[in-house]
Amino acid sequence: MWVHNCFLMSNNSGQNGDTPANPALDLTRQMKPEVRTFNFDNLSEADLYVDAWYEGGNHGNAGDDPLNALLSVSNQGGFRYRGNLAELQLVVLISTLNDPDWPDAMDQETGVFTYYGDNKHPGRGLHETPRHGNEILRQLFDLAHSGAPGRSKVPPILVFSRAGRGRDVVFIGLAVPGSVDLRPSESLIAIWKSSRGRRFQNYRARLTILDVPVLERKWIKDVLNSNADSVSAPKPWSVWKETGRYTPLLANRSLSYRSKTEQIPQDFVSRRIIEKIYSLFSRDPFQFEKCAATIARMMLPNIASLDLTRPSRDGGRDGIGKYRIGTDASSILVDFALEAKCYSLSNSVGVREMSRLVSRLRHRQFGVLVTTSYVDAQAYKEIKEDLHPIVVICAADIVDVLRINGLGDIESVERWITSQFPEL
Repeated sequence: MWVHNCFLMSNNSGQNGDTPANPALDLTRQMKPEVRTFNFDNLSEADLYVDAWYEGGNHGNAGDDPLNALLSVSNQGGFRYRGNLAELQLVVLISTLNDPDWPDAMDQETGVFTYYGDNKHPGRGLHETPRHGNEILRQLFDLAHSGAPGRSKVPPILVFSRAGRGRDVVFIGLAVPGSVDLRPSESLIAIWKSSRGRRFQNYRARLTILDVPVLERKWIKDVLNSNADSVSAPKPWSVWKETGRYTPLLANRSLSYRSKTEQIPQDFVSRRIIEKIYSLFSRDPFQFEKCAATIARMMLPNIASLDLTRPSRDGGRDGIGKYRIGTDASSILVDFALEAKCYSLSNSVGVREMSRLVSRLRHRQFGVLVTTSYVDAQAYKEIKEDLHPIVVICAADIVDVLRINGLGDIESVERWITSQFPEL
């Protein structure tokens, strides 16, 4: 999962050249990454560039919201729109990308954006939200999967994330409902959550960010004038509406392996979760192997079988299993080996441990490494450069998959461990 980590730690750039009254503000300005930035005063004529920064105002009130200046939408809420529910002209989605209970996420390599609806607390029905966000999602996905006549009624969906300073935002891209690798029934799912013993439902939506690096102001004005299908419309958008064919914005990683920072949780709550898991299982490595097997199943739901080996005769593998590729009678089963490493965040999985797993892989097998820590750069680089088929599930991945499964805080994780691993 990908988050604008650099934005969440940064601040305003002060393009007007004024000296800030607050020295701390000057320091955070120096921390801001070198990205294309648009000043609040110029937003009404600005184009929308993917990953560009759009500054809010500095008056200290709701009028500072940049989305109103950019797109003439309301200045509050995660769902903004123009028009009415019967005829939407434009939908704007905004996310912090750092809510542990509702982990919105952008997968840059597939172009798929995961977004959770606005029924985030018990006490209301799925579609009974004040800003009608879930009703909008249902309507958008119903239209998207109703053939060309339905797609013709889908308005542009613009996705933004909070930049981490004031009301500043970052433009993620132009989105359409669904994705090329999901069935219509899988792209919008109502999931159950529990809060303080009360159960309720919310939507998890999957949208595709289209391969449109910039939305020109000319088309934005057409959209605001109810003419989204004008000659200025981006080609991937027009192609999707006419044919249903997705053209996702794909961004391959410059490095094939993840850095230490990418593998270790960065926020306080996430680090506490992984530290709690380590403290509970570090006394009994075999119990952690059971936990690792459960986490692997969460991360890789197509695992058909997974058996843990006897501690004294594991042959370098903590578990062996079969992974299903394909569906029904056309599917095949591929063997894999599981290795579990319950390490503290200060202790990495190195070349020796990784070589041990690689050496035990048999012909046409792949490996799965689950660790509460991270793989050091040399070991990670070697398995990637040598094309060893190993899936790394590191500390950050463990926290992410637990949150996706409704385990987003220390208390719920501890209850889950107690119920799932009573022998601990």
